[in-house]
Amino acid sequence: MDGLPVLAVDRLDLVLEPHAWTFAAVRRRDIAAYFETERRRLPQLWNGRVLLMHRHALAGGVLRAALFETDFASFLAWRDWGCPDRSVVNAFAMGALRGSDGAFLLGEMAAGTANAGRVYFPCGTPDPSDVRDGVVDFAGSVAREVAEETGLTPEDTTPGPWAMVPAGPRLALIRVLQAAVPAAVLAERIAAHLTGQARPELAGIRVVRALADLDEADFGGAVPDFVRAYLRHVLAAEPSTGAAPLRLS
Repeated sequence: MDGLPVLAVDRLDLVLEPHAWTFAAVRRRDIAAYFETERRRLPQLWNGRVLLMHRHALAGGVLRAALFETDFASFLAWRDWGCPDRSVVNAFAMGALRGSDGAFLLGEMAAGTANAGRVYFPCGTPDPSDVRDGVVDFAGSVAREVAEETGLTPEDTTPGPWAMVPAGPRLALIRVLQAAVPAAVLAERIAAHLTGQARPELAGIRVVRALADLDEADFGGAVPDFVRAYLRHVLAAEPSTGAAPLRLS
């Protein structure tokens, strides 16, 4: 089910602050063992630093929240073990790439990544490089992830409003990135970028023009519930372009 709320957000007020994460401390040995197992399976994994959120509130269109720094191994174990500590959430920013024809572009994660086969907007768990003077810059995080995954730069799109989709232990902050060219043109550019990479993060691009595109048996099941909820929210009030879904791999 993807009947999740899609909430308008006018402004983000996100700060970094110290926080003692009990889960990471108590389960340290188990976490280390699990990460070594995963690294043998996925050699590209590395135990860098990431940011998780431990408090947040949306009021008057402003999302005020605090994030803390932890290691990727702890985050990965927490995520894969069913998010047992619900005092924290995995909050992340997504760039909803949209062509001038109204179609959205999603990326299919490549084999060898932690989310292989999943299909969603460019995004990533925030990390310390997204912090500026104690402020967590989700707009900058989106720009970085979009550039890394697709090769598109901030000059290629115009940022639109934010939307927040709470999904249990996950909190998706989704921002429209509006392009001046059709989705097919963007998809071709991204495909060329992927071809030139030795280890691309994406296996291919999927274009969603209408709600029906989400219902394809070999496609919709790979799209996370929070992305499906966002797309249904946006597309439900808009007419279909009438074109078949484009696939580039």
